[in-house]
Amino acid sequence: MKNENSRNTIIFIVASALILGLYWFTVLRPQAEVRRANQLAAAEQQSEAASDASNTALRPESAIFVTDRTQALGAGARVPIQTPTLRGSLSLQGGRIDDLFLVRYRETLDADSPPVELFRPQGMEHAYFAQFGWTGPNVAGGVPGPNTPWRLTAGSTLTPTSPVTLTWDNGQGLRFTRVIAIDDQYMFTVADTVQNLGTQPMTIAPYGSVQRQGVPADLGKQMILHEGAIGVFGQPGRYATDQYKYKDWQGKARIQETSTGGWLGITDKYWMAALIPPQTEQVSAEFRVRDPDGANQHEANVLGATRTIQPGASVTETQRLFAGAKRNEILKGYEQDLNLPRFVYAIDWGMFWFLTRPIFMVVEFFFQLLGNFGLAILALTVLVKLLLFPLANKSYESMSKMRNLQPKMEEIKKKHGSDPQKQQQETMALYQREKINPVAGCLPILVQIPIFFALYKVLFVTIEMRHQPFFGWIRDLSARDHSTIWNLFGLLPYDPATVPLIGAFLNGPAHIGLLPILYGITMWLQQAMNPAVPDPMQRRIFALMPVVLAFVLAPSPAGVLIYWVWSTILSILQQYIIMHRFGAENPIDSFIARLKSPKTKAA
Repeated sequence: MKNENSRNTIIFIVASALILGLYWFTVLRPQAEVRRANQLAAAEQQSEAASDASNTALRPESAIFVTDRTQALGAGARVPIQTPTLRGSLSLQGGRIDDLFLVRYRETLDADSPPVELFRPQGMEHAYFAQFGWTGPNVAGGVPGPNTPWRLTAGSTLTPTSPVTLTWDNGQGLRFTRVIAIDDQYMFTVADTVQNLGTQPMTIAPYGSVQRQGVPADLGKQMILHEGAIGVFGQPGRYATDQYKYKDWQGKARIQETSTGGWLGITDKYWMAALIPPQTEQVSAEFRVRDPDGANQHEANVLGATRTIQPGASVTETQRLFAGAKRNEILKGYEQDLNLPRFVYAIDWGMFWFLTRPIFMVVEFFFQLLGNFGLAILALTVLVKLLLFPLANKSYESMSKMRNLQPKMEEIKKKHGSDPQKQQQETMALYQREKINPVAGCLPILVQIPIFFALYKVLFVTIEMRHQPFFGWIRDLSARDHSTIWNLFGLLPYDPATVPLIGAFLNGPAHIGLLPILYGITMWLQQAMNPAVPDPMQRRIFALMPVVLAFVLAPSPAGVLIYWVWSTILSILQQYIIMHRFGAENPIDSFIARLKSPKTKAA
């Protein structure tokens, strides 16, 4: 008896700790960090306002941002970018790629929602762009850099079928030609050719840079997800992925790596900008944060090998830029076609990648087959249940037998109530005579916990789930269930968030939708089918668990709750069949008997 109580207590503590820990790391802690960031921003604004009068002349001009994108793009010449996946432009000043939208993705589900912005021109807050150039401090006439006035000499619009050519002559014997091409997905190819028309050899080196000036408030707040610097460095056959979240990256002035090929860049949850040098070239890579004029500039830079160009000779350096959505099949295609090491790990599969990647592939297969990600999740659940079927059968058989032994266990408790050691010995002897393993009931739960967390990770980080609908009110499986019990799931025509005094509470910690409630109900039914817990305190705790977990899991993606509700329903069905076969008392048979009893009496 004591062992059984301890087992139940351990299960409760482990499950509660895991779920509450997940809730803390994915909901409460990020919310607290956002609040702290907002408070610090407000304090900084107040401090700046207080010193305006005395420091106006010292304020850097670059800290004054414009909100009009057209104004930020400037009156300078630009080359339009138009592909099936991208729209924007590049500036002839510096040849900078700084204006880019992902046309296949919208900011929200609204029909008039704008496309997702990836790159933003300098002059706007949180400018984000990529640029390429050469270094050569001793080169007469200089080398092209951020402010070089390139001239468009071929092409008019950058498309997958029409590259553009830019040229610049430094007036001292070096002529630079840049050919920019793009495919029909998200890969730019930048081929820089340098001709030495002078009489002296010139030594230069190519570079590429992705820069983000400041970090938007909604980035870098999730503990379960990596956002920030990312790169793969090493030598052929020995590459490793480096990641630095924004908060950790900012604490390091400079991070340097030497690599043969590889890649590096800046990643968000679904989007990434990554520099890809020639894969056979020895390069120097760095992540750094600089603060020119208060810009808090995050940089991912790559410097190619130095080369000397003899008079009359020329060299060409070809670099690539990935700027787009982190779709698994697209990353995998580039990884194979361009021989990029670990490019698919731009998606944050996590430390349990050996579970998350197979689960993603199964869900993706079912999605292609069924055409609905919600149905794909249901099919995945059935597959998991089939794989665990033998283990679950043994568990439910053991639990059914234990439920049938409840009267005998009560007798042991009454007979040896004053002797816990004897009570435990008699209980274990009873288990041995009946060939029951009380620990067997824990195994399916323990096996499903890592699967649950892996699925949560998959639904949270993969863009394939973004804005995917299910049925009815569920329009986005990667978002929480936005229905709420406080307006009867939309039947009452008002928004609970507008209720005076408690609106923020109803729309925040107390927000609970239909899916979490269904989860709580199914969990309660499953608990009711398990053997009764003898200890009254434990019974009260277990009775409260469905209510607590319904609120704790309410912020989870709808797809996760659909998986968990459907999985619990299948478990209940399997458990009921076994309990019915063993003649064990269960709430379903008891409910059916109550429905039939009035008819029997009437007859």
